Amino acid sequence: MAGARLEQIIKTAVERGASDLHIKAGDVFRARIDGRLVPLTKQRLTPDQTRAIAARLVGSDEVREQLDNLRDYDCSWGLPGVGRFRINILRQRSSFMIVMRVIPFALPTLDGLGLPEVVQRLAGSDRGLVLVAGVSGSGKSSTVAAMVHHINQNEQRHIVIIEDPIEFLHRDLNSSITQREVGVDTGSTEVGLRAALRQDPDVVVLGDLNDSACVDLAVKAAETGRLVIAVIPTPDVVSTVAQVLAMLSGEERELGRIRLASALRAVVAQQLVARVDGGRTVLVEVLLATPEVREVIQDSTRPPTDLIPLLAEGQQGMISFVRAARVAHSSGLIADDTARSVEGTRARGKGKGRRD
Repeated sequence: MAGARLEQIIKTAVERGASDLHIKAGDVFRARIDGRLVPLTKQRLTPDQTRAIAARLVGSDEVREQLDNLRDYDCSWGLPGVGRFRINILRQRSSFMIVMRVIPFALPTLDGLGLPEVVQRLAGSDRGLVLVAGVSGSGKSSTVAAMVHHINQNEQRHIVIIEDPIEFLHRDLNSSITQREVGVDTGSTEVGLRAALRQDPDVVVLGDLNDSACVDLAVKAAETGRLVIAVIPTPDVVSTVAQVLAMLSGEERELGRIRLASALRAVVAQQLVARVDGGRTVLVEVLLATPEVREVIQDSTRPPTDLIPLLAEGQQGMISFVRAARVAHSSGLIADDTARSVEGTRARGKGKGRRD
């Protein structure tokens, strides 16, 4: 496939609002638009064509020479005038498949994303751990980029970002921004985070909070007076707290609970749901670390589901998915069945994690 044809397909997908593109041998080009995976072309790709596209997208000549030995590979790629893309190259049935996540050139803003005012307050925090959660494709990276952009515009800070790979590109405004890509600029998230603590940061941003070592270092960074914003792929705030608690080191779990409860500033979770007029809108759930919330987290006899009533009370700007859905429904933004679906999901989750 000629480069110009590939670029035109990608450009068309972006113009139609695609969030991801799927390129696979034996299949047509597909794009995820408004949550659905739709075909963009009629002609199926051959294995040779898919391999040629993979070779075009990989990050370096060295990797390109080893292309046939790759099994799973992540990188980023840019198309001038169209956007940047997070690339995942994998093997399936001995042929290449490529998934491209669309990353617009323009940085998102908190207002533009329709995020509640409490998220702006969190971005302005001096210290503490802020967890940004959501399933794949829910817009976590955009939210974090908007928070970083807000800090960059309004504060004089050193922001260290550790990602795999780098997604949104930030330039220095009022703040100084250091962006490090795992595998290129640092060996791992843990290594980059450990090094960041020696780089005089005011804000540390982690593209993936993925293991106990990273959790421990993120808490340590927050304890030492930094604002830490970390992404975690969990569906809601209760699941996020449960996941982080599960990642605490077993022999120090009780102390870890106390440290986490003290360091935590908030958990922000989000999901995308269908709009009445087409497209999707974001629903946001926010848990703030009030004294009552900290008490639940540090008490090993209480399950994370004990956070649900506190979330529903809405103290100090806390928001539940149920409340966010009701507000969106009352404003005519989402349909009645969509709101009921969100409420049903929370109702089913209430019985999970209880201790006898």
